[in-house]
Amino acid sequence: MNAITGVSRRAFLKTGAVLGGGIVAAGMPLSQAIWAAEGKVLKARSNFLRKLDPAFYSSQGDVDVMNCIYSKLTRFKPGSEWGWDLEAAEKIEQVDPTHIRFRLKKGIKFTGGYGEMTAKDVKFSFERVIKLDGSAKLDWGSFDHVELENDYTGVIVFKSPYVPAWLLALPYAGGHILSEDAVVKLIPGGGDFGMKPPAFSGPYVIADWKPDQYTLLTRNPDWSGPKPGFDEIRLVAISDDKAAERAYQAGDIDFTSISLDSVAGFKSTPPADTKVEEKPSIGYTWLGLNIDNPKLKDINVRKAIQWAINVPQILDAAYSGQVNVATGTIAPAIVGHRAKALVPPEGDLMKAKEFLEKAGVSDLSLTLNCSNDSRMTNIAQMVQAQLSQIGITVEVNALDDSTFWTIGMESEGERWKDVQLILNHYIGLPDPHYQVVSFTQDQVGVWNWERFRSERFDEVVAKAIAIEDPDARAKLYYEAQDLMEESGAYRFLTNEAMPIVYRNTEIVDAATRPDGAPLYLDFRPA
Repeated sequence: MNAITGVSRRAFLKTGAVLGGGIVAAGMPLSQAIWAAEGKVLKARSNFLRKLDPAFYSSQGDVDVMNCIYSKLTRFKPGSEWGWDLEAAEKIEQVDPTHIRFRLKKGIKFTGGYGEMTAKDVKFSFERVIKLDGSAKLDWGSFDHVELENDYTGVIVFKSPYVPAWLLALPYAGGHILSEDAVVKLIPGGGDFGMKPPAFSGPYVIADWKPDQYTLLTRNPDWSGPKPGFDEIRLVAISDDKAAERAYQAGDIDFTSISLDSVAGFKSTPPADTKVEEKPSIGYTWLGLNIDNPKLKDINVRKAIQWAINVPQILDAAYSGQVNVATGTIAPAIVGHRAKALVPPEGDLMKAKEFLEKAGVSDLSLTLNCSNDSRMTNIAQMVQAQLSQIGITVEVNALDDSTFWTIGMESEGERWKDVQLILNHYIGLPDPHYQVVSFTQDQVGVWNWERFRSERFDEVVAKAIAIEDPDARAKLYYEAQDLMEESGAYRFLTNEAMPIVYRNTEIVDAATRPDGAPLYLDFRPA
């Protein structure tokens, strides 16, 4: 996968920035500063956008916008249960373990005079993801090609059975369908178009975008499908939860996630006409150890660090105790969630000291890299204090996004060689494959910053994607997470949570995925 400046495709962005353009911070309402249009308007918080090319998506914020401006064969259902609905597909079915047949709805138009969406565009879009080796390639697993039957019908062909197709490849970023003619005309060969979509096919188009400030979506005049609830969607780029809360209270946005330590306050004394909902996150936060670093090559040193970490203490300090203790990369309610980790949550200082003695190490000093988000720096300081109890000195390096999200990538220079401890958070998706595939050997120096290598792990990950039975599949994911933990390269902390607030004078139904990610097309105005 390619490195994306500033953010990670698997990163749940939470930085210390306030607002890109400082508009809210300057006290000027966004409605006056940027927009003057009338009509039903949805104002929501967004992450900073970096890529609107589905093959190279970099964050959930990118995908939230793609969902509005492109079409997919299927899309995630809103609600509390994970599932999918038809979108561009009139019909779709698993013909056999390696073939999925689809039939497109007729009349879906691309803007710019590029005509009707056909199966040829589906073939181009999906095969392009694999050809370009972008960030979405991992999501497509064993996909090989699309066979065309006629203008509206085709068969998606996999080299081997790929169960995650239904809850990962098709309804998420890499499932968006582009106009082949438009992409090739814009970029000969059909390469990365970044933030310049050559054509739209969804209910909305991008009317305006200011980097790290805002995105304005307006209705697509060529859209003939079901009419979404709002005439405009105004997305304000705010990475920090506290800044988003201030923007909400000022009336600049009507939908946002909030920090966990603010939930009690929002519930006890909420802003007028505000609804608060708590969603279970399926991401995962962990402390990683670079096993290739000379100071961490000895597994006894790594195990000492694992056993010195008291997870409940950290969560009480950083999250006011309002999140779960993670047992691995796979969250509760997802196939493969372990009942417990191998190292108990509280750890054991005596055991940790024994591992250090076994390694013959004393006066060890290490660096810990994290993003400069307030929550991550709080966790890092707790780790620093806990490791000091076994004689390990830790220097915390809190980094901005553009620096942090490249430190472990070999493509970005030599900094990966100096990485020792890393505090990280990746988003999750409902298929467990997404939560383990970043740690295979071919991801060393890409997303696998611990540089963990296990032939058995790779074998288990490859085997699990072909198994439909959830119980049999879960056992493989249990083993995969055991292997990660046994390496000493991981101390799992939490899956976090996703509290959201919205103004129910503007929004009657804030439609989200089960994990709180917004599905703007399903929002309904009051």
